[in-house]
This record gives sequence, structure tokens and C-alpha cells, in this order.
Amino acid sequence: MKAMILKKICNLNQNSTPLELTEMPIPVPNEKEILIKVAACGVCHTEIDEIEGRTPPPSLPVILGHQVVGRVEDKGDKVKAFKIGDKVGVAWIYSACGKCKFCLSGNENLCKDFKATGRDANGGYAEYMKISEDFACSVPSGFNEFYAAPLLCAGAVGYRALRLTGLCKEQTFGLTGFGASGHLVLKLVKHLYRRTKVFVFARNPKERAFALELGADWSGDFSEKPPEAPDCIIDTTPAWKPVVEALKNLKPGGRLVINAIRKEKTDKDYLLKLDYSTHLWMEKEIKSVANVSRKDINDFLSIAAKIKIKPEIEEFPLEEANRALTELKNKKVIGAKVLRI
Repeated sequence: MKAMILKKICNLNQNSTPLELTEMPIPVPNEKEILIKVAACGVCHTEIDEIEGRTPPPSLPVILGHQVVGRVEDKGDKVKAFKIGDKVGVAWIYSACGKCKFCLSGNENLCKDFKATGRDANGGYAEYMKISEDFACSVPSGFNEFYAAPLLCAGAVGYRALRLTGLCKEQTFGLTGFGASGHLVLKLVKHLYRRTKVFVFARNPKERAFALELGADWSGDFSEKPPEAPDCIIDTTPAWKPVVEALKNLKPGGRLVINAIRKEKTDKDYLLKLDYSTHLWMEKEIKSVANVSRKDINDFLSIAAKIKIKPEIEEFPLEEANRALTELKNKKVIGAKVLRI
């Protein structure tokens, strides 16, 4: 099979082709695994962090990709959840221990033995991949593979972040950053909370215009003041400045949910600019998001199918994965990028 493989950590600014197109054997599923013939795989900013060494070290060499949609091609003798030909998806969660208090409570995303697809095990930048039947998910039949792929990470983690905000009907909601996850959260909020005003903060004028096209009630730069203070805000950026500005904008008792795998070290000076009375006074809260659980993925896919959420996508052939990643790093993105396998 063809696969795009990462063999070493590097800087995308210095090496625009970190992934190598390689021929390798098709994986063989064990008794509890399914083999997936991959149709589409979303391209995520987390993959840039993996390539440049900002996540826990990947198991090199590794096939990236954790927004995978395809069909079951083969399966182990003890697989019961899926049959040959079923449409399935694979997200960031590849496996967890299944025994700790987090796994037993449905929060396996917090398990210390959490393993990530495309980091700790081979992912979907390939023609085939395998995974335990317990960590694959059914993709509703009405979803086209290419539109379903971004829902498995950008959508599912956005859904988890939205739940963690505690947003209620008729409250005011904010988004800082407006990429793949942000635009799906906006679509979700507009369907679930029709009277909620949504304010989008983004540095890129094109992203701000895109947010307004999708129904945002206002959009502006991070440092601009919205028409009113949001009750809660989700931050999806890799920088510190939007966090500081978001805390300043929150209502008393408001909550900021940081939906980012890391923050840039070059923005450290913003940590020194926290003013207690401006940013933290009045019982404001900060909460982070860590990964996704299987329940997040399945619940979000069910809602997305019901209300017909359709992400904005740009397709690339598998062989052009490096170009998709470079464009994503350089902010040449509206919506989500998806590899056609």
C-alpha cells in the first residue's frame, strides 16, 4: 500500500516535505481488530505539532492522520461490532487501558495509557490502517467520506469544548480563532442555540469574513471589543495573546475553554501581562480540553447527521499531504483540508 511516513522531527519552514511517500505491506488485523480501506483523512494542525516536536514524541517512523473515514476491508475472528463493507471512522483516540477510573467513567481521554492515532500508532495518511473494533466508530450512512473526516477531530473536540463551556440558551458565546474546529462549532451553536449571539475573534480578515458568512453575529480582531461580553469563550489558537484578550472580554462568572494541544513559547510575554482585576477578578474560569472520548465522537456524529452539519473542505490527493500541511501552517486555510486516498 501507499503511505506518507514521518521518519524524523523537523521544522516545516526549513523542510516543506517532511513526509515520504512509501510502499509498505498492508497491515494484518488481529482477532479483535478491523482493517480499514481508507477513503479520506482530514489534515489537522496537531500533525504540524507532531512533525515539529511539540507533542509527546511520536513512535517514529509513523503514518500520521487521525480523522480517518473508510470501509471495513477485513476483520479478526472475534470482531462483533462491524461487518465487511461498513463505513467507519477513526479519531485521535486509538486506545486506552479500559481499567482506570477515567476509562470506567467514560473519560478515557484522560487515561495515562491513552494512545493517539497517527502518533503512537499508524494513522490514516495511507491506503489502509487497522484498529481495535472498540475504538472505531460507525459513520452515519448519509455522510460523504470527505465531509465526515473533519468531524472526527475538529468537530468532536469542538463538541467536547462546547459541552465544557456550560453554554445555556440565550447566553452569548465567543470563539477565538476560526479554523476547522471553529467553523464547525459555529454551525453547531447556530443549530442548537438559535437565540445565542456568536462573536468570533480572528486575526485573519478572511476568517472574520468567513465567520460572518456562516452566521456569526459579529467578528473582529483579538484585541477588539465585541458588542457585549460573552458568557463563555472557546479558544482554538496556538498563541497566548487570544487567551489574555478573551479573559478580559468575559462576563463575570464566565468560562474560557482552551481547545488547543499546546501554546507557542514565543508568546510568553503575554503571561506577564495578566492583570488580576482585568483578567481574573469576578470569578472567571479557565478550563482546558484534552483529547476526545468515544462518547464525544459518537454523540457529535449523531447530532451532525441529524442537523446536517457540512464542513467547508478543500481536497488534496494523498501524495500532496506535504503541500496541505504547509498551507495549513502558513494559514492558507478556510475550513478544513482533507486528503483523498
